[in-house]
Amino acid sequence: MIPAPHFAYVTLVTNADYAMGATALANSLRRTGTEAAIVVLHTGGVDATALAPLETLGCRLVEVEHLPLSDAFNERHARGNLHSAAPFTKGRKPAFHSPLDNFCKLRLWKLVEYERCVFIDADAIVLKNIDKLFAYPEFSAAPNVYESLADFRRLNSGVFVARPSEETFRQMLELLDQPDVFWRRTDQTFLETFFPGWHGLPVYFNMLQYVWFTMPALWEWKSISILHYQYEKPWEKDHPKATRLQPLIDLWHCFHTGGHVPEIASLANPDEAA
Repeated sequence: MIPAPHFAYVTLVTNADYAMGATALANSLRRTGTEAAIVVLHTGGVDATALAPLETLGCRLVEVEHLPLSDAFNERHARGNLHSAAPFTKGRKPAFHSPLDNFCKLRLWKLVEYERCVFIDADAIVLKNIDKLFAYPEFSAAPNVYESLADFRRLNSGVFVARPSEETFRQMLELLDQPDVFWRRTDQTFLETFFPGWHGLPVYFNMLQYVWFTMPALWEWKSISILHYQYEKPWEKDHPKATRLQPLIDLWHCFHTGGHVPEIASLANPDEAA
């Protein structure tokens, strides 16, 4: 294995809400005992006070700009236009979500000072040490499973393994902004296209929260490495699915405050918590 300083966990913060998420994520990573760096890519509009807890946790903050994309591309992928052309029918994206921000994830490939990176969305928490992911090939990602086993054919870009490379980043920009191109699920659809032979990670490396109530038989706490709060966020007040997801929301708040976290293996499974 490559020495830990050459490894980095990377996340993206584009507003104060995701800074809260990244704080919980960083706390969860620190609890695993990893020696890898924690890098927070953040766009310029994030207030310094929102980022301060991440500095306290020893994260490396890297300010990034949005990608140099055409006006026509940006218009097609603006929140209103994208959600109108490709509406979300299974869950609700919060008001602070901006689809164009998602493409900033690609800035990870500019972090060439690291040999390998594991990207984790800021709306996720890590429940056990996952350093083994650094040994996986580029491009590795878990399937987008949240409703049925048929979802295994699609990746979810909330967790992925990558090798930073200026050349890869250049090729991405060339493919990304083509005339009339429309990436239905932004970075997720793009990465599926750019890496058509993507390597599948076990679903437990990116367990999407809806599995809690849609596929409870798949939920096994002792196997879950990363819990990802897709759609509604755990820091939102009284969101539409809060009642059904309350045990997972409570767990997120434990990590966010840095207080006592219950023994994960002792937590009730969905059928028991109902």
